Amino acid sequence: MIPSYYEFYCPVKIISGHKALDNLPYEMEQMGVKRPIVITDKGIVLAGIIDLVKEVFKEFNMEPPIIYDEVPPDSSNKVVNEIAKIFMKNQCDSIIAIGGGSSIDTAKGVNIVVSEGTNDLMQFAGAEMLKRPLKPLVVVPTTAGTGSEVTLVAVIYNEDKGIKMAFTSYYLLPRIAILDPRITLSLPPHITAATGMDALTHAIESFYCIQKNPLSDGYAISAIRLIREHLIEAVKNGKNKQARLAMANAATMAGIAFSNSMVGMVHSLGHAAGGIAHVPHGLAMSIFLPFGMEYNLEARRQELSEILLYLGGEEEYVNTPKDKRAERAIEIVVKLKEELYEICKLPRTLREAGVEEEKLPEIAKAAIDDPSIIFNPKEMGFDDAMKILKKAY
Repeated sequence: MIPSYYEFYCPVKIISGHKALDNLPYEMEQMGVKRPIVITDKGIVLAGIIDLVKEVFKEFNMEPPIIYDEVPPDSSNKVVNEIAKIFMKNQCDSIIAIGGGSSIDTAKGVNIVVSEGTNDLMQFAGAEMLKRPLKPLVVVPTTAGTGSEVTLVAVIYNEDKGIKMAFTSYYLLPRIAILDPRITLSLPPHITAATGMDALTHAIESFYCIQKNPLSDGYAISAIRLIREHLIEAVKNGKNKQARLAMANAATMAGIAFSNSMVGMVHSLGHAAGGIAHVPHGLAMSIFLPFGMEYNLEARRQELSEILLYLGGEEEYVNTPKDKRAERAIEIVVKLKEELYEICKLPRTLREAGVEEEKLPEIAKAAIDDPSIIFNPKEMGFDDAMKILKKAY
């Protein structure tokens, strides 16, 4: 059914292909920038990805970019301020983020600080606190999961308060996203699996959350299909460039979908588990996804039934009784989790992820205060969150 009103927005230029990174100098020239700072982490450097960037710059007779490669797995406001000082000291005019969600969110945070000329990133936390365009930001994702290359959201850890803070603004959207499978070839199986489940969660939650619309549905459906067809192959055979490119596109499409429809309680629980128990985001999504689908089953039975067509394929959909399709969709996600555990030991439960049981009440409290819960089809209180957490434990 078409909503009586909806909005859809994605101005990010997407460049996808087996040598897409080679377009970077041309795109910088088109934006009128010459002095970027590259924001990344040590793992990306060790994987040789930064060398690819340097080669591209050298080929086009451009000065090597300033490189910051100390982004931690859970970046914070203090890291953002440190990078912002380097940006200003070197008179940079643009940002290139290369990495997973942490590096990309860090780059978005740096962009706020340097564009607004502030030393207090947290004053811009929340929704639509930015009122003007930021510096040009190019994102080269190295994982196929977060979708951050096409989202208007950044999540950054506030060291002073000990919680993750969300920043939401159309001005946070990057100018360009570059999807190049060479960048993801060295990604280990367990990270490939976790980030792939992150993308699947984005697509599924965006398909049934309350702000869904026909355009976001189209992106979500395509993402689910690609993940069904290519995730296991990408985990088993990381050097398969076609599978890597397909997963990169799936993550981007899922990112576009949820940036417009938003996500729900699976993300609320995941953000809380990440902030309190330091569960990596993709892993948290993998653990909570089937429980979130089950919790929303009666509120979104029609949508979950339809998801079976894209998760299981046409034959699975036709052969499943109409009144059992939603439950079957959940079963397929559980089966996928089990398969990923068999392949690369991706944890299936909070216990396997190393979470201490006594932290569950604290996670539940943080989850019900998370902004994502607003868009969930069914309200979730503290007792509801505790029941889900105990099931997931």
